[in-house]
Amino acid sequence: MDSLITAAGRALAAGDPLGALNRVALRNDPPALALRGIAMAQLGDFPKAKALLQSAARGFGPKQAVARARCVVAEAEVALASRELAWPTHRLDAAQATLQSHGDVMNAGHARYLAVRRLLLFGHLDDAERALAQIDPSPFPPALMAAHALMVAGIAMRRVRAGVAREALARAAANARQAAIPALSAEVEAASRLLTLPAARLVSRDVERALLLEDVEALFASRNLVIDACRHVVRRADTAVSLSTRPVLFTLVRALAEAWPGDVPRNTLITRAFRARHADETHRARLRVEIGRLRAMLGALAEVNATAHGFVLAPLDASEIVVLARPVEGRHGEVLALLADGESWSSSALALALGASQRTVQRSLEDLAASGMAHSFGGGRARRWMTPPLPGFTTTLLLPSPLPGD
Repeated sequence: MDSLITAAGRALAAGDPLGALNRVALRNDPPALALRGIAMAQLGDFPKAKALLQSAARGFGPKQAVARARCVVAEAEVALASRELAWPTHRLDAAQATLQSHGDVMNAGHARYLAVRRLLLFGHLDDAERALAQIDPSPFPPALMAAHALMVAGIAMRRVRAGVAREALARAAANARQAAIPALSAEVEAASRLLTLPAARLVSRDVERALLLEDVEALFASRNLVIDACRHVVRRADTAVSLSTRPVLFTLVRALAEAWPGDVPRNTLITRAFRARHADETHRARLRVEIGRLRAMLGALAEVNATAHGFVLAPLDASEIVVLARPVEGRHGEVLALLADGESWSSSALALALGASQRTVQRSLEDLAASGMAHSFGGGRARRWMTPPLPGFTTTLLLPSPLPGD
């Protein structure tokens, strides 16, 4: 490998894409194309980076399997950064196996970290945690050790484990300082700020206040009956009942929780749960059916008792009922949570990440655009959506993931 390629590679490793381009910008041999592609990715020009990396991979001969595998890993990282979530992951798996078999432990580890990041983005926390546990970061350079700690922190935040996340971020910061890569240090700082921003709102007896992630963790560990409106779960300590697929039942239990210890009139429940302006006998009959279903779902957590005017929620073995609400209420909270990372998303990538239909996501995006909360650029398949990060709160609890103990 010639001196210019070596110098450009060192510049990229140090987070200096312009320094790398100064050395290889006019060269079209495969190693130079690969380095130019990585430099363009660091500068944010993902389409150009993808084209350069694909050209480099085609240019390497059949005896240069390691070089081609490195190009595939770089292309996978570009796809993840540009939110091309339909990118074929089997190519990354094959590249990782090639690198591992040829003794390129560092790049093989980087490929495995990309796979973990993708699982984390989709909210597959169990799979991400298992994959991360199989990676020993000790032989890696500081940059990869920082990446490992960032993923540990990301999983911990999604599982509402603030203490674990704080320790992992401290390790990530120390490794980032040792790596001396400004972009990596900025990423760690941005992740650390999430722990200082409100993650949810506590609503209890007409009192409302913001909660940090560590406050949410303490609330989940308490004996209070928590109506979690972030994930549509009713929980007490380690017992959780998911109502994520029963929106009517969750609307009813939230209305009852917000009025506790008082009751809620039947007409009010009908209006909130069924969106009916005028209640008639059919609505009242349906309300009785849904209340019966709610009683069966809550089991040993709470009772739903009838009163002269409506219904009241009575907790079992709990001192208080509280509602955990999103920092900002809205119809399209999950879409906003993904857009709030500052990256540009296609509607198909959002649909994949949320497990929803693309048309449903497109309707949400159109509503957000009409209200000025999101904007798009490009057209057709190249159309992308984004929004500035929402100030003043973290989107951790809005993202799709299971609750602790699930």
